[in-house]
Amino acid sequence: MKLQIINLDGKKVGDVELLDSIFGIKPRSDILHRVVTWQRAKARAGTHATKTVSDIKGSSRKIVKQKGSGRARQGEGFNVHMRGGAVVHGPQPRSHAHDLPKKIRSLGLKMALSSKAANGELMVIDSEKVAAAKTATIAKQLAKLNLKKVLFVGADSIDVNFQKSIANIPYIDALPTIGLNVLDILKHDNLVLTADAVKAIEARLGE
Repeated sequence: MKLQIINLDGKKVGDVELLDSIFGIKPRSDILHRVVTWQRAKARAGTHATKTVSDIKGSSRKIVKQKGSGRARQGEGFNVHMRGGAVVHGPQPRSHAHDLPKKIRSLGLKMALSSKAANGELMVIDSEKVAAAKTATIAKQLAKLNLKKVLFVGADSIDVNFQKSIANIPYIDALPTIGLNVLDILKHDNLVLTADAVKAIEARLGE
């Protein structure tokens, strides 16, 4: 697969040949779903908690006497059937993460990249580096390229000036290659890779 390399002004500066084994495979929704589910589960805090009987503070005095009141028998006020009492079998802190084979994770990333390429939503630029941090300048360049909800991917790191320039623009994000993931690719309308990022991705995912 061959794509043009452009600069941030939209001018062609070269061409790049993308590996079909990474950018040209047929996406499968079941694989993408498994990877996204794995990512979201791993990101969950798992800090939800309810109080058990031993966690409730209060008097353990019997609410009413055992006999003679004409009412049902009652024990302590913090039992699970009482208002303000404990919760039985409620959620406790735990990890929601689960295992997913490395081959499936790698395949999911390839399919996410391939889906963007197949839909014409993949773009390659020569570099994301800019001379100064100017949000207005970057905003004009993005409008010229018709990019509204886009993920930029650099090689080892993202240029500091570029990162500052897009910080206040909604729906514009940037990641180094090491942070590239299926969820971020799919939730953006467009994916923009630098020429160095293409090489890094092919080195990371190449067989």
